[in-house]
Amino acid sequence: MPEDMQKKKLGFSVRMLEAVERAGNRLPDPAILFVGLLLTIWLLSWLFSYISFDVIDPRTEDPLVIHNQLSGAALTEFLSVMVTNFSHFHPVGVVLVAMMGIGVAEHTGFINSALRALLSVTSKRFLTPMVICAGIISHSAVDAGYVLVIPLGGVIFYAAGRHPLTGIAAAFAGVSGGFSANFLPSSLDPLLQGLSQAGARILDPDVVLNPLNNYFFTSASSVLIVGLGWYVTEKIVEPRLRHIEYAGDSGGLTDMRALQPAEHKGLRAAGLIFLLSIAVFIATAWPSDSSWRDASGDLTSGSAPIMRSIVSLIFLMFVIPGCVYGIVAGTVKSAKDIIDGMTKAMHQMAYYLVIMFFIAQFVYAFGQSNLGVLLALQGGAVLKALALPSTITIIGVVLITGFINLFVGSSSAKWGLLAPIFVPMMMQLGISPDLTQAAYRIGDSSTNIITPLLPYFPLVVVYCQRYVKHAGIGTVTAMMLPYSIAFLVMWTLFLLLYAFVGLPLGVQASYVYP
Repeated sequence: MPEDMQKKKLGFSVRMLEAVERAGNRLPDPAILFVGLLLTIWLLSWLFSYISFDVIDPRTEDPLVIHNQLSGAALTEFLSVMVTNFSHFHPVGVVLVAMMGIGVAEHTGFINSALRALLSVTSKRFLTPMVICAGIISHSAVDAGYVLVIPLGGVIFYAAGRHPLTGIAAAFAGVSGGFSANFLPSSLDPLLQGLSQAGARILDPDVVLNPLNNYFFTSASSVLIVGLGWYVTEKIVEPRLRHIEYAGDSGGLTDMRALQPAEHKGLRAAGLIFLLSIAVFIATAWPSDSSWRDASGDLTSGSAPIMRSIVSLIFLMFVIPGCVYGIVAGTVKSAKDIIDGMTKAMHQMAYYLVIMFFIAQFVYAFGQSNLGVLLALQGGAVLKALALPSTITIIGVVLITGFINLFVGSSSAKWGLLAPIFVPMMMQLGISPDLTQAAYRIGDSSTNIITPLLPYFPLVVVYCQRYVKHAGIGTVTAMMLPYSIAFLVMWTLFLLLYAFVGLPLGVQASYVYP
């Protein structure tokens, strides 16, 4: 009876989320789900290949053609690239390399001791904004947040006596839901700017956009996302999760006993080595001719070695202090202990690898079929045909982008398809490419956290299963849906208010065209 009374107090919204969770968890295992989606793509590509679409592919300037993935040529090609689809699938290498480093730091006890030291001086009240903020800042390190911040969010909350899924949810909201909010510039800024500029030049060949044309808005958005995420976590997500029992394998990271002298000594040594490594890294990256920079001397471009080495640096960031800690604290007796840590981490990734195999095949077939391109182009065409007022059109860009994002996860690929449609269309309405790009970024971020088609979504499911064995797609979707709705609505309103006040969007950015 007390439990029933508690559920009644949770309210209608929480009961609705529980219904979403139950429905979602009735879906097949993620691996089987993606097998079904692959078969669906094959079937749809066969059916749509007989239809001629009056749509021009902006990549080729030719009429868009849906390629039948059930043809003999397509099936034999699929079989010939099945292995490389998996082995070259970006999230696989990123996660495995980072997790080997984290595995060493876990196995030696470095993370355990570091978290206990951190929690001894950090108020539980500020754990939520701290984790969300860490997730936002992690965007500068490409995909680091998925393999670093999200699992540590669960560990930190577990160690603080709070539900670990709450920490995972808060971290996931910052890393993925607030993907386009950042206090620091990232490689995504020039990437999107280049696509926006290309789209703008369809109408005006002389348009030049600054790579930081949304920087002031995304910086201000970081404050919004931290505040919104904090509120949703404390008022909606955590109260609902309190009645969900958690156990599972905590990885030995949550022992909250007082630090022993050997652990203090190990932490000091590891911390010293870490700071020394940072100093060496800064010293080697600072010169204008540093090998970390690209040919033009830039550190933040996608081609700069430093940006392409982020995952390797994460690996070293955990391996080096983890080894030093283990040697000094006495938890490492031989080199085999280091290998054991990596091996244990790989054991935990076995299920993830199986899922990634089928996701990689689905992504390949979806891309080869051109169905994703058709979806994006038709969505943009619908928005253009409606000819709504500029404010409503901006909202439409956000909503259509958010919907398409459920099916086409890559931010750059999606904007590469949509920019040639949205940017010139909005320019004809007197809206600048800078503002259009800002609206796109909101929609592109807000629905990341509720789509199982996000390549890292199954990884978050695995993180949750560490504490709640029956957690599934529905668990994560229901957990993240309040964030997604709050971000989509409030972030859009924030953009409209931001534009109404006339605050600068970014460097050399404007609201109107011309």
